[in-house]
Amino acid sequence: MTPGPAAREAGPASGTEAAARLLADLPPAQAVWCSGLRKRYRRQTAVDDVSFSVGRGEVMGLLGPNGAGKTTIIKILLGLVRPDAGDVLLLGRPARDPRARARVGYLPELFRYQPWLTATEVLGLHVRLAGVTVPDGEQRECLAAVGLADRAGDRVGGFSKGMQQRLGLAVALVARPELVVLDEPTSALDPLGRADVRDLLLALKARQVAVLINSHLIGEVERVCDRVVILDKGQVAASGTLAELLGRRELRLRLDGVNADAEARLAAAGRLTRDEDSFTVALPAEQANTVVPDLVADLVGLGVRVHAVEPVRISLEERLLSILRADPGEDRP
Repeated sequence: MTPGPAAREAGPASGTEAAARLLADLPPAQAVWCSGLRKRYRRQTAVDDVSFSVGRGEVMGLLGPNGAGKTTIIKILLGLVRPDAGDVLLLGRPARDPRARARVGYLPELFRYQPWLTATEVLGLHVRLAGVTVPDGEQRECLAAVGLADRAGDRVGGFSKGMQQRLGLAVALVARPELVVLDEPTSALDPLGRADVRDLLLALKARQVAVLINSHLIGEVERVCDRVVILDKGQVAASGTLAELLGRRELRLRLDGVNADAEARLAAAGRLTRDEDSFTVALPAEQANTVVPDLVADLVGLGVRVHAVEPVRISLEERLLSILRADPGEDRP
């Protein structure tokens, strides 16, 4: 982990032994594997039976409201917090193994560098803390990759929040990690900075570096992530590829003369919501192309006047909100 190995171990010895026994059964591509993670702070359960994995070369996003357990999970993975239960493997090794954590780059949500140091000196300090050798030229390239080439000799105390965020990214990447964990990596960046981070993530993916992102910027997650885990109240509310999570499509119709039979026909096609003369039907993606013509023909046959038919793909933000606002008794994907 950059900077340096974490001081605390990731879990109890029994959990580590159990994780080690599973090594032989794990696919070699796994960069992160965790199972049954639980963490409780006094009376508050922060993480409750969370399991997921991240493959090498995969970008995975952690989503959820404040207090969902995202940052606690990241701290457990990095050995900064000891779980009450569960197992963690990083890059094929138990998370408590310093050899695994030494190959992890980390950008925390809240960080501060010594204001009297220059960007070059901050990077050099963290290279030494990580215990690796990175040539000066490669360190300069790392600063250039985050857009700080022309500020390498400037003191950090004069940096804007966005520039410090860029420096934090450089620190996370400088020791050639195989897994990068980013906690709100674009929160202080302008649109150009967010675009730069997207390019960096794609470059990491091309080098088979695994990336785990915790972010509230859902649009950014949707653009770069291969898979998403949605957390709510410490539990996994939904997970899967974007195609799996966004599999539903909405069909929006503006109609006149909708009687009871027509409304029943709309409801039979998918989950129905109504706002005066506007109807929205949630359709499975694989059925959208075949259902729509028959649905419109049936509505016309029932005497309905069809003014507009608009197929709309559900965004990740809409999907997230639908999951988080679902009644506790409803099934979640």
